[in-house]
Amino acid sequence: METFFMFGKYTSESIRGMSVDRTRQAIAVIRDLGGDVKGMHALLGEHDLLFCVSLPGIAEAMKASVALTRLTGMAFSTCPAVTVETFDRLMGDR
Repeated sequence: METFFMFGKYTSESIRGMSVDRTRQAIAVIRDLGGDVKGMHALLGEHDLLFCVSLPGIAEAMKASVALTRLTGMAFSTCPAVTVETFDRLMGDR
């Protein structure tokens, strides 16, 4: 499983549709793609929402981003991530 950070930006459409049910549906989207939601946070600043998810790979991350945009009306920017320990190990090989 790979880790991805998904940054969401609200639109007027997405704000109207906010609900606990939609949050549950968003979690189901990730699970249906073989993933797991590790954390969800509301933010202030450039981004309004952050999902930390694990997914099998980049294809599933792309599918999740599009599916969540369709579900919520939010624009998502998705970034792959590795732990600092993994990063150190990768850079130690150079």
